[in-house]
Amino acid sequence: MFDRLQRFFDEVSGARAREMGTDDPQVAAAALLVHVARADGEERQSEDERLLASLRSAFGLDPHEAARVAEMGRRADEEAVDLYRFTSVIKAHMDEAERIAFVDLVWDTIYADGEVHELEDNLAWRIAELLGVSSRDRMIGKRRAAERSSAENAES
Repeated sequence: MFDRLQRFFDEVSGARAREMGTDDPQVAAAALLVHVARADGEERQSEDERLLASLRSAFGLDPHEAARVAEMGRRADEEAVDLYRFTSVIKAHMDEAERIAFVDLVWDTIYADGEVHELEDNLAWRIAELLGVSSRDRMIGKRRAAERSSAENAES
């Protein structure tokens, strides 16, 4: 599923000669992931690292480009008044499978610190609803992210 998402963003991004804005799917995705990472009111290095790793793997970005997109996402999130600004961009550019894969990235970001705060859980629900991702797919993604998080913590 993540391969499809990466191929999609490779096609959309091209050479990245143009300046990206909030109507760019990568910036919109980064803004939502930043918002999720900050939802519990704490900035944690683990969440920032997960966000950058998600941008690199899902969108095929090198570390420098991922950091640039993440920073653009942070600025866009700070200026935003709602989630619709970003979810509408993603919904317009992704098919159903890609939106489900994105919700999985949301859950991975949430589980980066090993716990789910009620605000993060609510935010994942709202993002999934705005993206047209079913409750079933959202909960499957949550379970998979929890399992990945447990496996990573067991390895540490």
